[in-house]
Amino acid sequence: LSLPGNPEWLPGLTSTEVHHRPKRGWIWNQFFVLEEHMGPDAQYVGKLHSNSDKGDGSVRYILSGEGAGTIFIIDEVTGDIHATKSLDRERKTHYVLHAQALDRNTEEALEPKSEFIIKVQDINDNAPKFPDGPFVASVPEMSEVGTSVLQVTATDADDPTYGNSARIVYSILQGQPYFSVDPKTGIIRTALANMDREAREHYTVVIQAKDMAGQVGGLSGSTTINITLTDVNDNPPKFPQKNYQLYVPESAQVGKPVGKIKANDEDLGVNADIRYSIINSEGANMFSISADRDTREGIISLKKPLNFERKKTYTLNIEGVNTHVDPRFSYLGSFKDTATLKITVGDVDEAPVFSMDYYIMDVYENSPSGTEVGAVTARDPDSRNSHVRYFLDRKEEGINYFRVDEYSGVIYTTLPLDREDMPWHNITVMASEVDNPSLLSHVPVTVQVLDVNDNPPEIATDEEVIVCESSRPGQVIQTVTAVDKDDFANGQRFSFASPSQLPVNPNFTLKDNEDSTASIIARRRRFNHLTQELYELPIVVWDGGEPSLSGTSTLTLRVCPCQRHGRIRMCQGEAFLSSAGLSTGALIAILLCIVILLAIVVLFITLRRSKKEPLIISEEDIRENVVTYDDEGGGEEDTEAFDIIALRNPAAAEELKFRRDIRPEGRKHCGPPRIHRSPSVELDEVDVHEFIKQKLVEADMDTSVPPYDSLQTYAYEGQGSPTGSISPLDSPGTHSEQDFNYLDDWGPQFQKLAELYGDPESDVTT
Repeated sequence: LSLPGNPEWLPGLTSTEVHHRPKRGWIWNQFFVLEEHMGPDAQYVGKLHSNSDKGDGSVRYILSGEGAGTIFIIDEVTGDIHATKSLDRERKTHYVLHAQALDRNTEEALEPKSEFIIKVQDINDNAPKFPDGPFVASVPEMSEVGTSVLQVTATDADDPTYGNSARIVYSILQGQPYFSVDPKTGIIRTALANMDREAREHYTVVIQAKDMAGQVGGLSGSTTINITLTDVNDNPPKFPQKNYQLYVPESAQVGKPVGKIKANDEDLGVNADIRYSIINSEGANMFSISADRDTREGIISLKKPLNFERKKTYTLNIEGVNTHVDPRFSYLGSFKDTATLKITVGDVDEAPVFSMDYYIMDVYENSPSGTEVGAVTARDPDSRNSHVRYFLDRKEEGINYFRVDEYSGVIYTTLPLDREDMPWHNITVMASEVDNPSLLSHVPVTVQVLDVNDNPPEIATDEEVIVCESSRPGQVIQTVTAVDKDDFANGQRFSFASPSQLPVNPNFTLKDNEDSTASIIARRRRFNHLTQELYELPIVVWDGGEPSLSGTSTLTLRVCPCQRHGRIRMCQGEAFLSSAGLSTGALIAILLCIVILLAIVVLFITLRRSKKEPLIISEEDIRENVVTYDDEGGGEEDTEAFDIIALRNPAAAEELKFRRDIRPEGRKHCGPPRIHRSPSVELDEVDVHEFIKQKLVEADMDTSVPPYDSLQTYAYEGQGSPTGSISPLDSPGTHSEQDFNYLDDWGPQFQKLAELYGDPESDVTT
């Protein structure tokens, strides 16, 4: 570095004139100091010199900065710099210092302060290291040569930019010839083909890293890699032997294991999973095999019961196949093996066997005791064919209706059976061998009781039949059916008739509908519950059985007033009260309470009317008053208080000028009401608005009316109606020929009206 106008520094050299004109400056090269100096003397670093220094000691050199005075010292006279301590480049690579030249006498700066660097020069003092070791790695067995296993990397603390101190080369110290390592990258690869996990599973490999590019004198470090070969399916299953034998007693239960077999597989995990199967039909029909996931054994189970007397031995061809096959190793052959298992069936003393799993028998009801129902059969399945004895299971509750013959197995009745009481019987028959009574077998027996026609038919209802007072001849009162306790074949069809030994009933007759129903028909009209309330009607019913049976039932018919809602008729009055269970005393008490309540209401209304205030309170209180009237009119019977003809015929109203608030003398009408038809009434051409206005003026001018406003309503129909008035007033009376028989169906409210307009009572017909 050259600074114009300043002295020049040259380490270890004196200053010279390099230009014609005198110049001053500092000139020096970069200083280096070797690390790890171990000598007894201080290590020389370099020299600072100014061209102002004439060698007379007038210049004093000063050093400042990093390590000045402690690590680095300078001779103030000569400018020599020495390192007093051993330096480590790995701790600090360089130091920054400042130099200055002063006049020793005046202490003036001869040169400005300048900065320079002292670099620590590296030596190979650090060996390579593996910071992550030791390592664990794995590689599949049977891998190809050159398959990458793991990459290891070593680090060196020396300066990689200076020399070969940090240049590392990898080599393998242990693990040959199975593995190799790349010298530059440190990648470990397989070096031997077809390494078999089943032969050797674990390997230890030692890798060395050496600096100085592997030259002699370089430092080195090593690490260990534990390599494991992982399993692949390269071994087929094998049975240890080709033939096996197994003993199974014939009493073995179906579905339960009877034995096991195992094929060995040197692989691990899913590569060793085996599926077992029975490949011959003889064994597959009687036995099944399944694999145990934990032990990898083939569990043999029984599919059907064994019978020593029928078949004593079975041969099973069993095959074991790997479930996960690697196609890369198909060249090794099929990954399966077979073995032969011979099963010997052992003879066991068995309980008797019935010829059927269950029995269904039948017997007619009412059969005498000792009637044969049926027979069960059992035999000893063993080869010695022991005799069998039969008996009933007496643990069953209820009456013992049956017994079984001990030797033949025939079942007999002990009591007559009634189908209507119990149509089915369930019993259990047991069988045991004479030689070994402890061995028992059971079989269910169901006995059906067949029906005979032993029950007469009956009318299906016991309720009273309601007869309305308005019933007419030929009217169907009710349809009845019959029931029979016998079954479908004997109790389905019924015939009905009245008892032949009784005289003809004048009130009711019975009609057989020929569909197992009969209709009760009225023979006269005008029943009256006050005259006779109850009637009895005997009915004879025949069934269709063989032989045919008949029964007589008597129906009670009650007469009462009825009201009709659709097809449902309900009795009123006495019928309702009797059905509610009310006594005569209770009815009288209820009526008495009603009369007392009505008397209280009438008394209250009378008192209110007697206390009514006058319409005008006083003559001095002359102001408008709102007066409320709660007097009721005369109703429909009050036809004389107001002449309604005036509203129907306004022209005739002029002749009637009497007061409307005075009731005229009434006219008495005698005899029953008659229905008349009114012709149309011709109305004058009078405007309704003018008519009402005229009536309003007359009301205002009339001095006889009370001095307060009143509202008059005129039921004026108007004119122009093509049908005329429908009012019966002032219409000529003509006798109607209309048929009023339909009033009989309107209930008791219209009974009186029906009697007035109905036809004369007809004669009783048969």
